[in-house]
Amino acid sequence: METELVENGKYEPLFESRIAKGRLVYRLFSASIFVGIVCVWIYRVIHIPEAGEYGRMGWIGVYGAELWFGIYWIFTQAQRWCPVFRQPFRQTLLKRYGKALPRVDVFICTADPATEPPIMVVNTVLSVMAYDYPAEKLSVYLSDDAGSELTFYALIEASNFSKHWIPYCKKFNIEPRSPSAYFCSDQYDVSSGTDFSHVKKLYQEMEKRIQSACQLGRIPTDEYNKHTGFSKWDPSSSRKDHAAILQIVIDGREREAKDSEGHSLPTLVYMAREKRPHHFHNFKAGALNALIRVSSEISNAPIILTLDCDMYSNDSGSVQDALCFFMDEEKSHNIAYVQYPQAFQNITKNELYGGSFRIIYFVELHGMDGYGGPWYIGTGCFHRRDALFGMEFSKAARNELLKSEPPTRTHQNVEEFEESLQKLVSCTYEENTQWGHEIGMKYGCLVEDVLTGYAILCKGWKSVYFSPARKAFLGLTGTTLDQVLLQQKRWSEGGFQTLFTKYSPLGKFFNIGLTYSYLPFSLWAPDCLPVLCYSIIPSLYLLKGVPLFPQVSSVWFLPFAYLVVTTLAYSCAEFLYTDGTLLGWWNEQRMWLYKRLSAYLLAFLDIMLKLAGCSNSTFVISAKVSDEDVCVRYEQEMMEFGSDSPMFTILSSVAMLNVFCFVGAVKKMVTQRFVFENLGLQIVLCGVLVLINLPIYNGMLLRKDKGRMPSTVTYKAIVVALSACTLFTFL
Repeated sequence: METELVENGKYEPLFESRIAKGRLVYRLFSASIFVGIVCVWIYRVIHIPEAGEYGRMGWIGVYGAELWFGIYWIFTQAQRWCPVFRQPFRQTLLKRYGKALPRVDVFICTADPATEPPIMVVNTVLSVMAYDYPAEKLSVYLSDDAGSELTFYALIEASNFSKHWIPYCKKFNIEPRSPSAYFCSDQYDVSSGTDFSHVKKLYQEMEKRIQSACQLGRIPTDEYNKHTGFSKWDPSSSRKDHAAILQIVIDGREREAKDSEGHSLPTLVYMAREKRPHHFHNFKAGALNALIRVSSEISNAPIILTLDCDMYSNDSGSVQDALCFFMDEEKSHNIAYVQYPQAFQNITKNELYGGSFRIIYFVELHGMDGYGGPWYIGTGCFHRRDALFGMEFSKAARNELLKSEPPTRTHQNVEEFEESLQKLVSCTYEENTQWGHEIGMKYGCLVEDVLTGYAILCKGWKSVYFSPARKAFLGLTGTTLDQVLLQQKRWSEGGFQTLFTKYSPLGKFFNIGLTYSYLPFSLWAPDCLPVLCYSIIPSLYLLKGVPLFPQVSSVWFLPFAYLVVTTLAYSCAEFLYTDGTLLGWWNEQRMWLYKRLSAYLLAFLDIMLKLAGCSNSTFVISAKVSDEDVCVRYEQEMMEFGSDSPMFTILSSVAMLNVFCFVGAVKKMVTQRFVFENLGLQIVLCGVLVLINLPIYNGMLLRKDKGRMPSTVTYKAIVVALSACTLFTFL
């Protein structure tokens, strides 16, 4: 089809890219920070204690930490040096192409009906089935790695409900199109009247049936006999040991696939790949690769959207926005994927656990986009199938999205077709192939999404980051400290792993700006060591009365004071600029410390053990549900400890050590002169650490609810901290 590319003699682009303003001011500020860092390094070198002098080892430890902080800060500047903001022109796309748009496949992954409830999963499915997009060009695939009858039953129920839900969404143009989110909001269209009441009743009935089945742990007998698909399940199957199951729940090619108003429905496919205990299944990456193969035979859409099961669509027009970046005739040829930010519906006002990742999504990813390569973060990402398949970019690989045709089926009926596809999801299919290495999602890393993005960029493609005013996807973030730290452990461990792969940011594939942009993420895990040093060494030497910083009256005090004040002030301003709160920024600083002292530390140790051949990394599924008491405390912004986690033991021990040292310092200030003059910075540092750890002290000593710190953790922390202080005092 010929399209009109020129309007009134002028080419109309499908998107624009705008470089952020104020870069010169920021670069001057950044230069002043760099001067301050160099001054601190010079001070450490020229004032290092003599060999054998007390305090020399502590001085060297602090100097090493400051060297790391300075170099790490330099890497982070690349993310702020040239940020780019994108704006698609949806109406121009629709005017130019009308309904002649490419087909789109949506991949949704779930792995455990206990931690990822089926009702939540099907709400995500329904939200994308109701996209404002031609139904005949939309296919939705659900990968259920648990092979759960309950999830399949929920999908059957959702497919029936979709016949009423999709026409209702399009008739009244509602947002969001997740039924649960829509009915819980006050944004429903009052003009829908009877339609609203009818559809809401249908949803509530469906929800009740699904939740009742989940509570009983089985499918109702009448429903079991109604659908032949349930016969695929073996009674002896389990989450980790089951045969391949593939069901085309709605076949968009069939005439019968119509909604309540006679319009076409999107294709809907359920897939549970074969899993056996003696075959490694490669976690989510393996599931996505199975979906790539299956979808190639069913719909073969040139654009693929990957979503987590808890990230429902919040904007029905997101597909058109993403296509603007793929289909601009002058600027889109080398764009492999379009990444949207993650956003969360259950964030508290002051972001208790820093769960919005505000700085990453509002600042740093825009900076990466300036170098043509923001991360693929695993969800909310539209991919060009060719790039995801491992194809290298070349000028010959021009925009062929509209020329792609769905595959021709050679089987006479759907049942035979489904049977023929099961071999693609067997646990042995990938043996002696390039799947997971040169083709599809990459294996061998806990952050398979990030590594896959690296691999795509290494093949000459570029990526785009788009953060719209209306969030495209909304999900759930952790509601307990344990959940958040476990997730951070996996991310930091995986990021560090990328340094040891063929697609490492340190390799020859990336330009210097992109390399510097990626390195901070890859170095999250080793960042624990200098933070641990700075959290312990100055406090212990404070208890001993040994200064590790210049006197308050010394000229060398100025660069230290400048760095502390300006970096904290800039960090706060940056956070507030992205619509955060002051208390939210303080919580962010606390989580910055907690992640490095616990999650990153354990991740670093795991990687070291793995490199030594003593450990294997495992993928932990984050729970998407919490009990009622936990939710109440979370909404009240009370930190949830409540479990005997080794990470809590580390945090509590460091917190208690600092409070003991601070009390000792205050005692010296009362009884001795010039203590603050000589130890001022150490007192301030130790005092800030005590202040930031107030929730831990509260959880250890004052709280009586179930979210308090376990007594065993409290006792261990006190013993460890007292022992360290006592031993150091008498050394």
